[in-house]
Amino acid sequence: MATTDIHSLPTDTSRGSFSRMIERFKLSRARRAEYHRVVSELETYSDRDLADIGIHRANIRDIAWQAAYGR
Repeated sequence: MATTDIHSLPTDTSRGSFSRMIERFKLSRARRAEYHRVVSELETYSDRDLADIGIHRANIRDIAWQAAYGR
């Protein structure tokens, strides 16, 4: 019967996995911050300013989403 000791797993694999998780977390936070920054900035514009740049107030969140997440 074969057994595996879970404590003998290579630490490089777990560190690499943890590093990738941290990087994804940082990227997620940066994207979320960008989304909120764009929403905040566009919401400060008057309806006339928004019209001048071709944006309707109802589209602010969609535009911010595209700016932050590229979708």
